[in-house]
Parts: sequence; structure tokens; C-alpha cells
Amino acid sequence: MEYIIYLLLGGLISVLSGFFGVGGGFILTPILLLIGFSPLEAITTSLFFTVGTSISGITAHIRLKNILWKEGLIMGASGIVATQLARPLVYALEARGWDEFVIPFLYIILLTYFAIKMIRQGKKSDDGILTPTSFSVPKLMAVGFVGGFVSATLGVGGGFIIVPLIITSLGFNPKKAVGTSLFAVLLIVSVGFISYAINTDINYLIGLMLIAGTLFGSHFGARMTGYFENREMNGMLGILYLVTLAGAVLKLFDLNKMGLWIMGIFIVYFFVKSLLKTRVMKKG
Repeated sequence: MEYIIYLLLGGLISVLSGFFGVGGGFILTPILLLIGFSPLEAITTSLFFTVGTSISGITAHIRLKNILWKEGLIMGASGIVATQLARPLVYALEARGWDEFVIPFLYIILLTYFAIKMIRQGKKSDDGILTPTSFSVPKLMAVGFVGGFVSATLGVGGGFIIVPLIITSLGFNPKKAVGTSLFAVLLIVSVGFISYAINTDINYLIGLMLIAGTLFGSHFGARMTGYFENREMNGMLGILYLVTLAGAVLKLFDLNKMGLWIMGIFIVYFFVKSLLKTRVMKKG
């Protein structure tokens, strides 16, 4: 029964991953911490899971032509370099016993910033917004580096940072941002996971059950992007950041069950809203 729960959890998170292009790890890591995983176990398991969600999500976005390959490769390569610089920092935190506090605290800072950014972006109309045809290589490298560093530090794909940054700073169309981010994330997390797995023991059966849930989840999430306007996607991503932020804050106060309830309520809200939106669009 325990493994079935992880299978369902993987499926639910991968739907959000395919829809928002965030890799899934930034949702899974706080949940694993709330369940009782150690920070290093949560980081390594989340990176393992994010490899699966990224592969599954990419196949769907290829068909939708949402991936800018050159831009994704630039961000991915820069992010890989960053993962190798961040990993020693995580081991140093663990050695000093600071990881239980520092990692959730970093989540809180980042999630607060990006929640505000994306909710503001969600209030803007899609009309009159021009999507650039080319992007600054130094900016792409900077975004990839930040995403990779955070990926290896917090056990996330980096997509929850890459997506809002390339939308707000580089002018990416949100749907292109989602697909391109997943490609960059796949490069980043593959190297990050291998680096951690060498020295960290995890339950690979749990990881495989989580990944098994992505076989249907990411494809469904990617298809759902066609039913939402860009501003709606930005606003919902901002709400997702706030919910995950609440979970991280509650973890610091040992209110784990309350954090899980809040995240569960958002997942139900997302699926109900998506179902209603799909029905309205099909009737229209």
C-alpha cells in the first residue's frame, strides 16, 4: 500500500510538472521532508524523480513544438557546471548539522520571491506582448547557472527558478518557457543525481514508483497548457509557489501534517479548475 501511495504521488506531481515546466522536484522535496526523509535522501530521491518527469514531459512538448533547443542547451550546460560547485556546500551543511534548517529556509526565500513575481505577471494581459526572436546568451547562461546551483542545493530540477526568470527577464512565451525549461532541467538533474547517488543511499523502489506515475502525468499536464491563457498559467504558478512556501514554513515549526493538507488542497483545486476549463473550451 505504501508504494501505491508513492505511485499516485508521482502521477499527481508529474501533471503539475508537465503543466508548469518545473521538473516536479521543487514540489516533491518539501513533501518528502514533511513525510520524514532526511534532507540528503529527499534531495537525491527528488533528483532521481525529476529525471523521469523531465523525460516524460519533454516527449509531450516536442509534439507541441514548445522547446527552443539551442537556448535550452545553453542553460543546461551552465547549470551542470553550477551543480558541481553546489554539491560540496550541501555536504558541508550536513556535516555541521545545519541542513535541517538551512535547506527549508532557502526554500522560503526563493519561493517568496518567485511567488510575488509570477502572481504579478499573471495580472498582465496577453495582448500587446511581443515574444523576442533571439535571446541574450550571457543571460541564458546566468539563468542556467542559478537554476543548476539551486537544483543541487535543494534537490529540485531548477525549473521553478528557470521558468519565471526566462519569462520575466528574457521575455519567453510561457508555453515555450515550460518546454525549454524541461529540456535544460533534464541535463542539469541527470548530472546532479549521479553526483549525489554515488555517496547517498536511497530507496530506489520508492523512486521508481514515483517515476512510474509520470508515464501518464506529464503528458496530461503538457496537453492542459493548450486550454489556458498565458496570464492564467503565470498566476497559477504563483499560487503553487505560495502553497509550497507554506509547506516549507510549517516544516520549520514541525507542523508537517498541516503542510501536507495545504499542498493537497492546492492539487485538488488545480485538477478541478483544469477539468472545468477543459469542458468549457470543448463546448466553445
